Amino acid sequence: MKNLKTDILVIGAGSGGLSVAAGASQMGADVILLEGHKMGGDCLNFGCVPSKALIASGKAAYGQAHSAVFGVADSAPQVDYAAAKDHVRDVIAQIEPMDSQERFEGFGVKVIREYGSFVSPTQVQAGDQVITARRVVIATGSSPLVPPIPGLDNVPFYTNETIFELREKPDHLLIIGGGPIGMEMAQAHIRLGSKVTVIEGIKALSKDDPEAADVVLDALRSEGVAIHENAMVAQIRGSDGAVEVVTENGEIYAGSHLLLAAGRKANVERLNLEVAGIDRTRTGIKTDDALRTTNRKVYAIGDVAGGMQFTHVAGYHAGIIIRSALFGLPSKAKTNHIPWATYTQPELAQVGLTDAQAHAQHGKNVEISRFDFHHNDRAVAERKATGFIKVMVVKGRPVGATIVGHQAGELINLWSLAIANNLKMGQIAAMVSPYPTIGELNKRVAGAYFSPRLFENQTVKRVVRFVQRWIP
Repeated sequence: MKNLKTDILVIGAGSGGLSVAAGASQMGADVILLEGHKMGGDCLNFGCVPSKALIASGKAAYGQAHSAVFGVADSAPQVDYAAAKDHVRDVIAQIEPMDSQERFEGFGVKVIREYGSFVSPTQVQAGDQVITARRVVIATGSSPLVPPIPGLDNVPFYTNETIFELREKPDHLLIIGGGPIGMEMAQAHIRLGSKVTVIEGIKALSKDDPEAADVVLDALRSEGVAIHENAMVAQIRGSDGAVEVVTENGEIYAGSHLLLAAGRKANVERLNLEVAGIDRTRTGIKTDDALRTTNRKVYAIGDVAGGMQFTHVAGYHAGIIIRSALFGLPSKAKTNHIPWATYTQPELAQVGLTDAQAHAQHGKNVEISRFDFHHNDRAVAERKATGFIKVMVVKGRPVGATIVGHQAGELINLWSLAIANNLKMGQIAAMVSPYPTIGELNKRVAGAYFSPRLFENQTVKRVVRFVQRWIP
């Protein structure tokens, strides 16, 4: 065995791990990075990047078939599914250099392409090397959850880790799971020419505002996606090209291919956490607000920490670690300003409290400000006028925002900024947006908050009449 020593040992070269490694090394720390699989982790190779690339292919096909409203004749798209997957591969290839081993070695990081496993509270073995570190950052991410469904062992299926390697267009794709991954893949595939059936045990897009989620679900159904809710899967049977999903109520859904999108599980199996004195929870590794585990020299960030499982959360966690581990500064992770988005068309985005959560937490102190997309001139001009934005406000400050509609994932950024910096609605209303833009919706919803105070206020009207009588 070779013995190595380092200031910071990072286990996992996904978004969070790469951010910690690059930042720590460039600030002068000695850093070792372990990765037993692919540099870039799930987001680059199996998640965010390939899914958005395939969504773009589906959007292009849909645009060809629905252009008459713009004065351009509709045409049936000639979809080459394998070529669409080539597009996905090309997009990954263009981004790969940013996450490459060579780039991080250029930062001064020692990259070891092995999985890591604790052999003591301060030591991790990777291949034939034992690394002693002053601080360890676990950033091993998560993997698709494969539920113990009877019959699944005997039927071929796909997850987000394998679906992007499929070259033959599914004739009829069955998707188990109605969360963001399931809905994004459902719309992409229906637009690329597959039949699609989504089977969800409870409520599709259940973590989002129900009114906003229904706008998305209605849009997918209008495109031909069959969405079956409250359909708990009891059994899977069949063979390659002929799969059947049987639900507890006896319904049978038949298709050619099966995609599991039933959630995620933290990647902790290889770590040997018990040896390091690190406790686990039901969803991942137990951490405090500073992202420290029960071993005070070890941090856990991103999906493996068991909280919100988004790439941007891992990046945010990396900043917490840089401040804490490198500079010894107190730094705690918060969640109230963390946004998320589902990249269907229309998009669905949320930050902070939903309508129901805000009322449960703040009661009668909550005010809801709302503005519909069909009042935005740019949305009307682009035929993207379906949707709304609503902001939950307590004592003049936003505590949450829900957006469903065109570019919702872009619009939500402003509300994350507002909540993170405790801004008032008046400061949002003071913003000037270029006309006509989709971004103007954010200003208009802030203006809608003040409209009753200005236009339905009798005191304001009396003051205005008084002033008008005395102005020369």
